Formats: sequence, C-alpha cells, structure tokens
Amino acid sequence: MRIHNSLTKKTEEFKPLVDETVRIYSCGPTVYDHIHIGNLFSFIAVDSLRRTLQATGLDVKHVMNLTDVDDKTIKAAKLKYPDLAPLEALKKLTDEYIEIFKCDMAEIGNDMSSLELVRATDCIDEMKQLISKLHAAGFAYATDDGVYFSIEKYRQSGKTYGQLLELTEQNTSVSRISNDEYDKDSTHDFALWKKQKDGEPAWAFELDGQDLTGRPGWHIECSAMSQMKLDQPFDIHTGGVDLIFPHHENEIAQSTALTESPVYATVFAHSEHLLVDGRKMSKSLSNFYTLSDIKKKGFDSLAVRLLCLQGHYRNQLNFTHTGIEAAQNRLHDLQAWADLVWQYEAQDDNFDEVKKQIIGHLIDDVNTPQAIAAFSGLVSRGACGVKMKDFLEFLDDCFGLGLSKRQDITDAQRVTLKQRQAARDNKDFDESDKLREDLKQQGIEVKDAENTQIWSRTT
Repeated sequence: MRIHNSLTKKTEEFKPLVDETVRIYSCGPTVYDHIHIGNLFSFIAVDSLRRTLQATGLDVKHVMNLTDVDDKTIKAAKLKYPDLAPLEALKKLTDEYIEIFKCDMAEIGNDMSSLELVRATDCIDEMKQLISKLHAAGFAYATDDGVYFSIEKYRQSGKTYGQLLELTEQNTSVSRISNDEYDKDSTHDFALWKKQKDGEPAWAFELDGQDLTGRPGWHIECSAMSQMKLDQPFDIHTGGVDLIFPHHENEIAQSTALTESPVYATVFAHSEHLLVDGRKMSKSLSNFYTLSDIKKKGFDSLAVRLLCLQGHYRNQLNFTHTGIEAAQNRLHDLQAWADLVWQYEAQDDNFDEVKKQIIGHLIDDVNTPQAIAAFSGLVSRGACGVKMKDFLEFLDDCFGLGLSKRQDITDAQRVTLKQRQAARDNKDFDESDKLREDLKQQGIEVKDAENTQIWSRTT
C-alpha cells in the first residue's frame, strides 16, 4: 500500500506502526450548519482510504471528531435559541446538526459502522489535563483572556514548527490570536483555552490558582481526542488541504511538545479542494451547495459519491451540473448492470482478474478513478455470471455504491414478464406493448434481447 504523505511530500510504502491495525484520526465537521459538498469530498476520500486498507486485510480503528464548541457553534446557538441558557442552546443546536451530518454521511455511502465519532464536549477533562501539562512544562502561558501555546518555547525545545509546510522566523508573529479562524499568512501563539465571555457556555478550569472558567480553543480538541482514542504516535491523520495550516501544524506542536519524539502521526493524508464551476464555493456567488440542495435538483446522493470517486483525492475536483448529470447517468448504468444478477448466469471468468486490477489501483495512493475504470468493460458488455454476486459485494466493499444491495423484482412482475415473452413468441405485439407499459408504470423498464428480455428500474 502506497500513500502520499504530506510530511515528506512523497508517495510512500505504508506499514502500520503496531501489528495489523491501522489507527486513523480524521478532522470532522463543525456542527453548526449543514456540511457542504466540499466537506463531503474530503469525507468520501478518507472513507475510500479506510476501505482500501481493509481490502488489503488490515484492521482499521477510525476516529473522527465533531467540533461542537467553538466560535461558530456558539454564535449560531445564540442566534437560533436566544431564550435558552448558553450550554443548553449549544447542545440543542449541535445535536440537531450531528444527526443531519450522520444522515448525509450514510446517504453518500460512507460506512458509519466503521467510524467512531467523538464530540469535543465529551472530552473537556482530557483537554484541561493536556493544557495543564503544557503549562507546567512551560509551553503554555495564562493571560487575562485565556491560555496560549508558545511557539517560541516549542522551537527552543529543539522541535520544528513547520513540519507540514515551511515557516520561517520572518513570517512568524509573536502576537497572540484568540479567535478560531485567522490570517493564514503568518503564525501566532494560539489559544488553548478561552475565558468565558458574556452569554457563552463554560466549564470550570483552574490553573495555578487562577480561575479560568471558559471553554477550549479549536486546535486542542484534536490532540486530546487522538491521544485518548489512538495513543501517540498513530498511523494516519486525514483532512482537507485547508487544514494543513494552522490547524494540523498546531496539533503537531501541542501534541509533541511533551514527548521526546517529534512524531504525532506517521502519515498526514490531505484531500484537495472541491471547486464549483471552477470557483471556490461561496454563498455570495450562489454556488454553495449542500447534499440537500443537490437532491432537490433531482440527483441521487450516490451520484455525488461516484462523481467524487471519479476524481483522485489529491486533485482538485470541479463540480458542475454537467458533471453530476454524467455521474448520475453512469450510476444508473451501474445499477442496471447490477440488476443482471437476478436475471441470468452466463459464465464470465473475468471477475477474479478484474478484482486484482482494482486492488492494484487502490493500493497505489487510493487511485479510485483507475479502479473504477478497471471494471467499466464488464459493465459496457453486460458481463454476468455465477461469480457476479460476490463481485458486486467486493465492489461495494471498495466503493460503497450499494450495487449488491439492490432487490429483485416481485413474483407478480416476473409473471408479467413471462406473459410478455409469451405474447412476443406468439407475435401478439399489441399485448406485448401493453404488458411493457404495465411494467413501466411499476418502475420496471424492459428491453428485448435475443430470445430474452432484460429489465431494469426506470430512472
């Protein structure tokens, strides 16, 4: 298995640190609103990585955080539930969007049973413990508005701040930054903990006798969660390229400040941006889409997944109406082909060979476009056979498109098909056409082939 590592800027052979279990940590959503299709591209990418690792016979422990306390969630909770107490409003808002996130993930084919979701607010104690240790060791300092991580002290300890990208003294500011989003052109000491402001939720915290009742900063949650769930170092850290700096760089610093080793995770795997009509998504440009928006336009959720899989995760993907329409048509072709498993069993011996080709592409840095192309020939010629059911299950394990989960037609519909075949054999084409229309009204399309009929579901 080869994976591109953002730490080394190379595509490298990957081996688990311990035994045959791969430990993956993924940065998840900030649950204050619907996630957009750019988020989905990143989450589909890591789901594909996990599927590939499992296809090679490895076990995977996969953890993803849910940011349910930060500037955005607090602001949104105040606006939506102004009459509730701050913590109650925050929980009500984030509970709602966590459930929506889970539904979106399941609809696009991500395997939620293989993913452990962890809320930031369930790990407050672990964050406070880590902050206290950093403070005791001199890597953090308290101010009148919170606790900050000292980049200077980290560098003085002999470690590198800038493992994922080059950062120099010239573009490093000695100032502090307290908000959760900031200018990415320069580095700053960043907030580990923020003292409570009016109307904000808060948790008790005391450091050297100073009352710091408040809430965590954005970056500290990932360090605390990954250490708690996966130990350190772990195998793979994933996220979009927009998280490389400052988020992942700050994670590395606060996670390795107290250890001899500078290694937080051995591999950082980053997915590229998804563009819409060649531009970054923006509500002001009216090109900001959620999964719900796409479905309202008549597109299948799995068409979004297929569109993403047709592009490599390290290349920018351009989302267009033409592109999603083509992906939907291709999905329907795949589904119609999968339905052949219920219809006939002409022998085809290519399935095992194509499996090898698919795995070969996937283990080469999760090359999903080439992996999908590897079985396109089977689809175009309508290949079927005694091994097809097993092959469809294999495809679902690799790609999550639900092809093995499709259902056979009903017994009554099979009777209608036999009646129609009999009408054709008797050259009663009026009756044949009538029965074809009856099936179409039930969502079953019928095509005539030599000495048989092939059915598929209407789109």
